[in-house]
Amino acid sequence: MSNNTSLNIVLVHPQIPNNTGNIGRLCVGCNAKLHLVKPLGFEITDTRVKRAGLDYWKDLDITIHESFEDLITLIKDQERMFLLSARASTSIYQTNFKEGDWLLFGKEAEGLPTEIQEKYANQLRTIPFPGPIRSFNLGNAVAMVLGESIRQLAF
Repeated sequence: MSNNTSLNIVLVHPQIPNNTGNIGRLCVGCNAKLHLVKPLGFEITDTRVKRAGLDYWKDLDITIHESFEDLITLIKDQERMFLLSARASTSIYQTNFKEGDWLLFGKEAEGLPTEIQEKYANQLRTIPFPGPIRSFNLGNAVAMVLGESIRQLAF
């Protein structure tokens, strides 16, 4: 993966500031861009966001979008947009990621809105897990998908 290109991590309506801060730090470390789609469940100036992001927050490439519709207008090739859902049948391990891809995650308690999942049903992806849980923590899910993406791009 070159230093000039990156993946796009999108959090749609995130609710927990600490998760967003941790994900921001992860994005800096992985040369990914962070996109937040309003409404947010916190103020971006919340000290919990910055504390979780540590002193890396200043290095974060971040864009805040007023709505999902505003975000979609920026994505030229919507086939390179992957929506993470515990209800998807296609695994991230069955997906060939490319530089510049858009990886979308929903809010912590509910995931992505149903209407978005239905509209982009062919682009839903899941992280398979063998244990008896419904889903992963948002920060962990982003880390796992970003890690798999980087693994593919680097090797």
